[in-house]
Amino acid sequence: MNSQKIALLTDTGTNTPASFIAEHDIRVAPLRISYSDGSTFDSGVNITAAQLVERLPVEVPKTSLPSPQTIRDLFEQAKADGYERAVFVTLSSGLSATCQTVRLVASQMQGFPVIVVDSLSIGIAAGMVVVAAAEMIEADVPFRSLQRKLDDLSRNTWVFFSTKTLEYLRKGGRISEPVYRLGSMLNIKPVITCNESGHYVVARKARGWERSLETEVRLAQEKAQGFSKVRLAICCSDADDYFEYLEERLRAVMAEQGVQIESVLRSDVSPDLLVHTGPDVVGIGVQGIG
Repeated sequence: MNSQKIALLTDTGTNTPASFIAEHDIRVAPLRISYSDGSTFDSGVNITAAQLVERLPVEVPKTSLPSPQTIRDLFEQAKADGYERAVFVTLSSGLSATCQTVRLVASQMQGFPVIVVDSLSIGIAAGMVVVAAAEMIEADVPFRSLQRKLDDLSRNTWVFFSTKTLEYLRKGGRISEPVYRLGSMLNIKPVITCNESGHYVVARKARGWERSLETEVRLAQEKAQGFSKVRLAICCSDADDYFEYLEERLRAVMAEQGVQIESVLRSDVSPDLLVHTGPDVVGIGVQGIG
């Protein structure tokens, strides 16, 4: 336990690497996945990414945020374990009501101050904010300073991802029907990002899968401009493994402009995110830190 007795919590939508979660005692609220037969699962708890992908051809389920009781139980357990305050980093409020729900529950906690950080992003980029929060807490950054520092860092963290098929983004309402039809007809792969308010937008379009991956790399390079040091992250679904290829490309383009890379995180993709992207998704996160 850290000296300030600050618990760190997040949700499965941040795709924080599982090994990091275990090493730093991070409490995780799972998003829920529901099927038409009435069955409901907690993402990453009683349904894996592989199990979800296996069922996608039959049915695309729906996702929902963690219940207020689940969030409260996590706070209460942290308190029972000896923590005296908490930081909760959520996926973007522009994509889920999780952040608003966490803030509501946090406001009802008596004698247990909670800082809620809206990452304004999703997937591994949001996970990078979680990682930074853990490092700040363990470095004894004062609790009262964490909100500002993590909010600032969230605004300097970006995600770029693309998928081989646009079908699931369309079904989930994440891209429009015209974008879906044009993309499918011309093999155009939009690279998706989150804008300043945390909503999905198309960052750039590329023709073909390999070009979309290179576009992700170049977009990360553009965001790194103006920083002397960055943290990078790569996420791949189980169906694809581009970790080595993308890390090599990222290191090359960062070297082109003299940007130092502090670290490169790697993560898989949580079941709840695969609902909306489908089984073939690859993403990059970039975080300016110096």
